[in-house]
Amino acid sequence: MRKSSRHEASRTKRGMRRRDFLRTGVLGMLGLTLGDLLKLEAYGAPTEGKAKSVIWLWMGGGPPHLDTFDPKPGAGPDYTGPYTKAIPTNVPGIQLCQTMPLMAKIADKYAIIRGMTHHSNGHETAAYMMLTGTMPSDEMVYPSIGSVVALKKGYEGDYKGVLPPFIAVTQPPGRFNMAGFLPNKCRPFATGGYPSSPSFRVSAIVPAAGMTDERLKEREALLQDVDTLGRELRDDTTVAEMDAYQKKAYSLITGDAKKAFDLSGEKKELQDRYGQTGLGRMCLLARRLVENDVPFITVSWGGWDTHKKHFETMDKKLPELDQAFSALLEDLDQRGLLETTIVFWGGEFSGTPKVAQDPPWGGGRHHFCSAFSVVVAGGGFKGGKVVGETDRTGEKVVKRPVYPWDLSASIYKLLGIDPNGRLPHPRGRVVYVTPPTGGTIASGGMLTEIM
Repeated sequence: MRKSSRHEASRTKRGMRRRDFLRTGVLGMLGLTLGDLLKLEAYGAPTEGKAKSVIWLWMGGGPPHLDTFDPKPGAGPDYTGPYTKAIPTNVPGIQLCQTMPLMAKIADKYAIIRGMTHHSNGHETAAYMMLTGTMPSDEMVYPSIGSVVALKKGYEGDYKGVLPPFIAVTQPPGRFNMAGFLPNKCRPFATGGYPSSPSFRVSAIVPAAGMTDERLKEREALLQDVDTLGRELRDDTTVAEMDAYQKKAYSLITGDAKKAFDLSGEKKELQDRYGQTGLGRMCLLARRLVENDVPFITVSWGGWDTHKKHFETMDKKLPELDQAFSALLEDLDQRGLLETTIVFWGGEFSGTPKVAQDPPWGGGRHHFCSAFSVVVAGGGFKGGKVVGETDRTGEKVVKRPVYPWDLSASIYKLLGIDPNGRLPHPRGRVVYVTPPTGGTIASGGMLTEIM
């Protein structure tokens, strides 16, 4: 990890120009809100990496490590609750909680980071650190990992896809501006919709009921007629840019790009394998977006903040997780996509290893940041490995701590993004992809043992 600073050239922040305003107006007539996501600008290009895409499975609220990927059956019922068994996996020496039987069968496809740690038990601060790979600061809001990837692999790279380079299914995971100081076009495009519904549709792209492709084409022709006078008042360059923008917007909702969001074409057997559930459908959609070369996809599935009735909630959530997560990894692998797709699973922290039995909790787990687990797979990460170790009760990291910035730097490296590279800042500040560590900022280093 870098421990020194360098000079960064300043970059001028531009306000909205008249043609940007006009473009926004056109999208308003279409009923869309794509804005900056479809207005492309170039900044340079990253190097070639092993990974081309990232699927970020965000478990907002804090999935418990003892109940999933770091079981502690010997700690006793005060820690395990009813999940008293650890089960073997297809990798000798690696065990999972009894709640993960399907994931246990494919442990060779992913690595478990059991030494994850940081300093905050607050949802917002912890999520910020995990989603940006940086410490919080009063000076600036840092961009999320997805926004950096959107810039480096999308707008600075050779990405030619019609879909936005950063897509959130169905909502962005962070409670902050995920683009930070980067341009707004680096913010995630949120699909919206209700994936648990059989009629799941991407509300931001799929036209409203009754708005057929024919009607959209008629509207496009009408807009071209109405715009004739405006064309005479503008220079040729602006006209060309406007035409390209209109074509891209219409292509997104009437062309082949729209098909990426349509799950009906998937075989029923495969849909059933993922699970006819919210998480199952979102994971299936994420795989389809990878097939369409989208660089960064987040899948947000919260509900892990279980101060009360923890195990009742886990009895419902963990089977859905086990099914959808294992199906995603197997599906990617069978299609030859896992080699170039990083899959991350985790949340902002875990739940307390010791179960809170006292009133009013009656069997809950509280926020716990000192030790927790995340999972990484594909894109250059080696499967069948465990990084880090916790003590017999899962309360302390005793071997190989991993911090959020260690994780983010490793992901950037596999994507071909220099962790020591610089990011454009509107006020010309010296800002790096991964901030310096050392001093009060501890680091375990990049995950070289699984890269």
